[in-house]
Amino acid sequence: MRKLSILQINVTANIGSTGKIAEQIGQAAIREGFRSCIAYGRRGLPGKNELIRIGSKRDNLLHALRCRLLDQEGYGSKKATQELVQKIQELHPDIIHLHNLHSYYLNMEILFRYLKDSGIPVVWTLHDCWPLTGHCCYFDAVGCDRWKDGCFSCPQRREYPASWWFDRSAANYRLKKSLFTSVPNMTLVSVSRWLDRTIGNSFLKNYPRRIIYNGVDCEVFQPNLNREIIRKQLGLQGKQILLGVASVWSFRKGLDDFLALSRQLPRDCVIVLVGLSDAQRRDLPDNVLGLARTDTPGKLAELYSAADVVLNFSLEETFGLTTVEGLACGTPGIVYDRTASPELISDKTGWVVAPRSFDSVLQHLETIRRNDRAYYQGPCRVRATSMFDSNDRFAEYIALYREILGIKNNN
Repeated sequence: MRKLSILQINVTANIGSTGKIAEQIGQAAIREGFRSCIAYGRRGLPGKNELIRIGSKRDNLLHALRCRLLDQEGYGSKKATQELVQKIQELHPDIIHLHNLHSYYLNMEILFRYLKDSGIPVVWTLHDCWPLTGHCCYFDAVGCDRWKDGCFSCPQRREYPASWWFDRSAANYRLKKSLFTSVPNMTLVSVSRWLDRTIGNSFLKNYPRRIIYNGVDCEVFQPNLNREIIRKQLGLQGKQILLGVASVWSFRKGLDDFLALSRQLPRDCVIVLVGLSDAQRRDLPDNVLGLARTDTPGKLAELYSAADVVLNFSLEETFGLTTVEGLACGTPGIVYDRTASPELISDKTGWVVAPRSFDSVLQHLETIRRNDRAYYQGPCRVRATSMFDSNDRFAEYIALYREILGIKNNN
């Protein structure tokens, strides 16, 4: 008997945040008896899923050049996408699950015309806002709402996916709207309530939607009994450690705000920033320790456990994985009152502050010092395991697949 099959499409496979999410969803599907494949466009690491490479590095470079010169992300990679369509026809998947479709590897017109004509049920997990706009992936940080009615004169033309000269945001918006609303059987998944509300104000608002939070591996991310040893290895014993983590540090992620806060901290406080580039680490203040990016979950979990608080100064998050990873390790969070961040924590597991209200941050740091971090560990851990455990969250995708296919769920 033929197995039901799921094909996921994402820029990466088993690497980076969305690549690991796709891999883990696929693993959950395999455990439930599905065949699972991931088609990826840039980087992929072997895992449990069957992998299909879309195009080549040369295709990526040519597509990126087209974007830089003409502001046409999603217009290149024609041959690569035609070959992908042929592989999809050979595979005959029962569901196609889309993730991030940008980053110079797919031709959106070829793909979505096939999705429209094939009638294969589509699930699309939105991890950012690129599907809603004529250019950018994030717009709240710059206060732009042109995406609601039709993009034009893009204020972020030079931001990823950057265009050096032309602004085609209006034409891009019209094409995306036409293509993305043409699929007859599509369910959208938002990774936060904030993103779900945002989609509800976009041209995708008429599609059925679900909210499925991103999950964390609560067996890897858990309180470490060797917390003091880790702090000593960092040379930070006796310090109050404020941790910030990002894969790429930028204005949107709040790097400037961490540096501004460092100038107001007491002498026994130190900021640890994970994910800084070599250039960013060169001229840091004495009370800021910069660490390179690590893709090793166990190492990250050690840092979360060593910290007294996880700060998320991002101006725009569709979810906020670092906050949740910290909670799983028993560490409270302080987040900005922007986009999805506030919904991740409770009054027992952290604080929500206005952007750049450093006086409030300092007050909460004093509260943590007074109560001791151990006071927060239990509530933080409970919130993480009850709301964000990866096994539970990815099981929701399997339940959604079964519902779409008309199969009774096992539970």
